Amino acid sequence: MFDTLSDRLSATFKNLRGKGRLSEADIDATAREIRIALLEADVALPVVRAFIANVKERARGVEVSQALNPAQQVVKIVNEELVAILGGETRRLRFAKTAPTVIMLAGLQGAGKTTLAGKLGLWLKGQGHSPLLVACDLQRPNAVNQLSVVAERAGVAVYAPEPGNGVGDPVQVAKDSIEFAKAKVHDIVIVDTAGRLGIDQELMQQAADIRDAVSPDEILFVVDAMIGQDAVNTAEAFRDGVGFDGVVLSKLDGDARGGAALSIAHVTGKQVMFASNGEKLEDFDAFHPDRMASRILDMGDLLTLIEQAEKTFSQEEAAKMASKLQSSKGGKDFTLDDFLAQMEQVRKMGSISKLLGMLPGMGQIKDQINNIDERDIDRTAAIIKSMTPKERAEPTLINGSRRARIAKGSGVEVSAVKSLVERFFEARKMMSKMAQGGGMPGMPGMPGMGGGPGRQKKQVKQAKGKRKSGNPMKRKAEEQAAAARREQAAQSGGAFGLPAQDDKNFELPDEFKKFM
Repeated sequence: MFDTLSDRLSATFKNLRGKGRLSEADIDATAREIRIALLEADVALPVVRAFIANVKERARGVEVSQALNPAQQVVKIVNEELVAILGGETRRLRFAKTAPTVIMLAGLQGAGKTTLAGKLGLWLKGQGHSPLLVACDLQRPNAVNQLSVVAERAGVAVYAPEPGNGVGDPVQVAKDSIEFAKAKVHDIVIVDTAGRLGIDQELMQQAADIRDAVSPDEILFVVDAMIGQDAVNTAEAFRDGVGFDGVVLSKLDGDARGGAALSIAHVTGKQVMFASNGEKLEDFDAFHPDRMASRILDMGDLLTLIEQAEKTFSQEEAAKMASKLQSSKGGKDFTLDDFLAQMEQVRKMGSISKLLGMLPGMGQIKDQINNIDERDIDRTAAIIKSMTPKERAEPTLINGSRRARIAKGSGVEVSAVKSLVERFFEARKMMSKMAQGGGMPGMPGMPGMGGGPGRQKKQVKQAKGKRKSGNPMKRKAEEQAAAARREQAAQSGGAFGLPAQDDKNFELPDEFKKFM
């Protein structure tokens, strides 16, 4: 969503590199480019004006004039201001002192509230809670069925006493759900309400009645991040009509301009708390303004990447793999079975393109990242699974006939099997060397990262120069003799034993003249 904005900002900062100091014209030109980039991203005009004013004021200040690298200082200022308009610090959920905690979801029609209820339920379940989804959207056809299906996929409970499709009282359902949650020991109740328009007074009043009936601890306003400026207008209308405590952005994985995300927190004064960035129920997480700003400026999001890895990878399995790579056999205990297990763990973390996009500087090759074929992992897994257990444990056994059989079993060319095995050996060798502290192959060892026992070469002793005598009289005689030899050499001939020549009459020998 922020690709266009990231590209414009990266090009703007590139023009600042190499400048020892920034002139007034440089600051104005940079501010103008940033303004254009934000307006093209559909950021609200009041937000753009405030943002540019703060950046220009700080860029002209002492912090830049005394900086060793003014260009990097400007990037730092823009990053901090982006974090500020995105809401500053991460906003956490407020839980009730006595269970259950009631969370009410509200928003426009088509914003994705029902699916988001399932995502939030799954996320809270992963945090150790026992959520209950409540079907209070009794207006939209099949909304109750949809919530039931989503709840089943997320593995959480659902309360849907009414069939919906225009039948039932949503206010009464919301009220009864609290007693049901207490009876079934659910510590969180997520109330899914009907979508509404800002001008629909009847549904706005219904939302206010549900709010008064259940007294929610959090009212979350769900916003479709792809609708641009209209999201800000409807958020203001809903804030004035019903009120809300936080914002949830849905469809952040879209290709529309992301102005809503950058505008809504600043305009409404309510922070973005969660963001949905995919169709799967797992594509949901807390919204971190600092991490989002880093992504926009192509600085990556390593913290989110690490958190996803910690959720997916088992510490015990990771230690087991590390011990295999550090073994005295040079990593030969690490088999194709282990390689397949690691690959499947990475696949559980999500799309490879998204994972690579979290690394710093990946915006420069985003076209290549977007063109990555996710099915390559499935093909690799098919090749490995077409091998016998003995072949996976000892890939050196795979000869020509075995390659042909494996290729036929996995539906690929023989060359693909050969390439996979060769790449596995190279990867195992590299990982083993790194695990043993040898650094990257072909690279000099870093301090404190030796190549392991028995790998250090003996240092060659430097040849000692001619020793001088410790007797002062004898040393003085030696120095005088050396000086006399140097003087005699200077009188009898030039350097390298050539006869001394008068500078004015000097000529190159004939064999050198032909090269001139």
